[in-house]
Amino acid sequence: MQGKVLQLSQRRISNLVAYCIGYELEDIVATVTNAERIDTTDLPAVEFSRRAYKLARMACGSPGVARLFAPYPRNKVVLKGEFELFFPVFSHTYELYSLATIPNWRERSRKAACFITEVWSDMLPEYLLELLTSFDHIFIGCSHSVLEVARMTGRPCTYLPIAVDVPRFAPASPDQRRPIEISNLGRRSSVTHQALLDAAERQQFFYYYDTVAASGANRTFCVDSPSEHRHLLSTLLKHSRYFIANRSFVNRPEFTAGRDEISPRFYEGAATGTVMLGESPRSDVFKRQFDWPDAVIHLPFDAPDIGRILAELNADTERLRAARRNNIREAALRHDWLHRIQVVFDTLGLPHTEKMRARAQLLDHIAVQS
Repeated sequence: MQGKVLQLSQRRISNLVAYCIGYELEDIVATVTNAERIDTTDLPAVEFSRRAYKLARMACGSPGVARLFAPYPRNKVVLKGEFELFFPVFSHTYELYSLATIPNWRERSRKAACFITEVWSDMLPEYLLELLTSFDHIFIGCSHSVLEVARMTGRPCTYLPIAVDVPRFAPASPDQRRPIEISNLGRRSSVTHQALLDAAERQQFFYYYDTVAASGANRTFCVDSPSEHRHLLSTLLKHSRYFIANRSFVNRPEFTAGRDEISPRFYEGAATGTVMLGESPRSDVFKRQFDWPDAVIHLPFDAPDIGRILAELNADTERLRAARRNNIREAALRHDWLHRIQVVFDTLGLPHTEKMRARAQLLDHIAVQS
């Protein structure tokens, strides 16, 4: 592709740990397309403009008229050059107003697509979703919301699964030493956690877990460097024998209400070759993406006997070895961010770049070595 790619990033105003995976995608897009990136910066200015726009939109009933009355953010960037593709990544729908940072993005872009990593069907503010009507295509990371987003925007909308930077997460060898017996990150069961603490104390094994205080039903924190955090996470998982991975919001069934989605943990765990334990999404979407043996070994969310379960699994070394190798190979073949970028390019009719083809060869090499 000869033309330039432009990105709009929220990394300088949104630094929650969960958003790092979207910034990882941005970095890989930049690597394989030489994309330019504009960062949203002045959050108070963006929020002031958003509130003014929302009030004007409610008062006049027209997004076009509201745009005339609401001031643009004071840190707006007016594009001078032309771009082949505008491809912003958003972590949730409430970030969409940052599009106002670049008032003339549509006029300066031959093609435009966006990716929203997390979209729940009961969290779709209409005044923000209608800002997407100028895109050629909308990609979202939650399968259950595709039809509703398409209906609200009138634009083609496609489910694009989350992925991972496989070359970063893949271990040097599937059989490398893994001194961490089990890692348990993010949302967790207090029952399983206590059982693991007890088992680790009795058996003197390394149990890695978060010590960040829970915020409501979640355990979250902010990061200084998304790239450094992803490096740390990949290092932890590459050195973990087991990794607890559960479907999104597994501890909040009243929120998901049967809308099972695939959390990033499954892609991260597969790429690192750790053996995943947990409650996977009860959906055909998950079964199609993780259809190899022992992709996830079922473990109830509350597992008071997890010590016994680990002991039984540890006795079956061939099963564990096969699971590790299958996870790495399948991640390299279908769950790298390159595979998602290829879908975007193919959907928009854009040619693959030389760097995209080079990364595909690297992924094939990782798969063969696993």
